[in-house]
Amino acid sequence: MDQLLSITWDAGRGIDLGFFTLRYYSLLFALGFVLGYFIMKRIFKREGIPIEKLDTLLTYTVVATIVGARLGHVFFYQWDYYSQHPWDIIKVWEGGLASHGAAVAIIIAMIIYSKKVLDKSTLWILDRVVITVALAGCFIRLGNFANSEIYGDVSNSAWEMVFTNPVRDRILNTNGQWIDGVEFIEKEEYEITDSITYPIYDVEVHFNPKIGNRARAQESFLDHIKPLLASASKEDKNLVITGNEFEWDESETLVGTIEARGYPRRPTQIFEALAYLAIFFILARLYLVADVRQRVGMLFGLFLILVFGFRFAIEFLKENQVSAEEGRAFNIGQSLSIPLVIAGLYFSIFAKKLKNEKE
Repeated sequence: MDQLLSITWDAGRGIDLGFFTLRYYSLLFALGFVLGYFIMKRIFKREGIPIEKLDTLLTYTVVATIVGARLGHVFFYQWDYYSQHPWDIIKVWEGGLASHGAAVAIIIAMIIYSKKVLDKSTLWILDRVVITVALAGCFIRLGNFANSEIYGDVSNSAWEMVFTNPVRDRILNTNGQWIDGVEFIEKEEYEITDSITYPIYDVEVHFNPKIGNRARAQESFLDHIKPLLASASKEDKNLVITGNEFEWDESETLVGTIEARGYPRRPTQIFEALAYLAIFFILARLYLVADVRQRVGMLFGLFLILVFGFRFAIEFLKENQVSAEEGRAFNIGQSLSIPLVIAGLYFSIFAKKLKNEKE
């Protein structure tokens, strides 16, 4: 069996500036909205809308995106947990955002914005703001990729990747008191099964002197870390320890390597980012067509069809986000996408009837 391209994705979470770490996800999230701001600025100028109304639009959109995405995750994906830990809902920095919640919140925000700030119909502003939302979606998925989250299922494909950052985080978060660092070195060896070819790694572990000696370090690692990684749920399994003892670096007292098996996954974050970028260009191009632009609700409807239609399809290649999705015909993301696609079909089909509404 020929080994296809295998990439180890081991990028850090951000840029260490000394006094704080600039997270890649935060940077890409912000970049998406900054670019969207300048695109909407051109649209407002083109259509004679006062630019001073643009700052308010940005505020509405950003707040709706963050609050809606967070509440969407809380209620759609992990209500059992957050109903018992309500204070954790505000911990957005720990992750947990749902695009479906963001979509609903943005629609609500645009209803309020169109009534309080803009002398236009809600569908008029939605037709234009979804162009920038598609672009922001691209950057948000790139942020997910940087964070090694929302990845695909285990598979051999032309783009397979092993995400090692979640493994390092899990080790350090649970045993950081006696491990200073973990590195993953891909070997030119593979474990071949009937369906998957697993790349083999040397895991280099830098133990803290507090562990005592090599014998204690090896015992603790095999007793705690090895079963910890092996017991990971299907959606969290990225690497398991297969070796039974360390090979110690003779020049370093407490630096040892042990063999492990990596789990190659589809980088579905990249697929989604490329799809949303393509949707951005499609919507932007159609906006320039006068007949399409005048059909109020047409671009909004197309956005819902394309974005959530693709989201429905890509979920078949993704790992479940929560264990409660196991055994379901459609996961939560797919179930939430269906009504949004139907709504998109409605707005697209009946857009012509709405074209004479107040613009």
